[in-house]
Amino acid sequence: MNPEFTRLQELAGTVSRETYDRLVAFEQMFQKWSRRINLSANSTLDDVWSRHILDSAQLAKLAPQATNWLDLGSGGGFPGLILAFLMAERPGGGRVDLVESNRKKTGFLNAVVGEFGLPATVHARRVEDLYSALRQPQIVTARALAPLPMLLSLTSPWLSNGAIGLFHKGRDYRQEVQESLNDWRFDLLEHPSKVDPEGVVLEIRDLAALS
Repeated sequence: MNPEFTRLQELAGTVSRETYDRLVAFEQMFQKWSRRINLSANSTLDDVWSRHILDSAQLAKLAPQATNWLDLGSGGGFPGLILAFLMAERPGGGRVDLVESNRKKTGFLNAVVGEFGLPATVHARRVEDLYSALRQPQIVTARALAPLPMLLSLTSPWLSNGAIGLFHKGRDYRQEVQESLNDWRFDLLEHPSKVDPEGVVLEIRDLAALS
């Protein structure tokens, strides 16, 4: 069996061959667009499958029952588009709202959603402008958007109302968590990344501001 397909299933759970093929086609589309606009750091373009696609796909196993996802600062589509690809084959369905203020990147996101018929909606606005416009999500994701203290401020309208945060973080995440405790109270689970040996996914629940 294709080792890339096997690894995808290990990380994300049951994935059909059709979805794998669609993700391969997405990777090719991503590379084509990246030659024209800056979708990710050039240093990662040689390993988009592992550095971005698989790194995003691992979130699926952390919230397998969730059907209403919100991805902030979607950029080149990670993790939001990848989750939409995976959700498209679920019997129970599901949708992802992608928030990205950069117009060139939203052009790419909309092109992918249209090309593959993904269950996703792209919002070309700032996060702060969407608090009353979006439905309450079950899961909020963000990858390389902001330090955790700022991220908690941005997501507090949703996380303090019952949503769960799943945030990719790198090696310095402990310092960000400590700084966040100056202003916030929350329950935290640290999931070691199954792709990046120095990375984690922080699962944050029951966010509340300190008085």
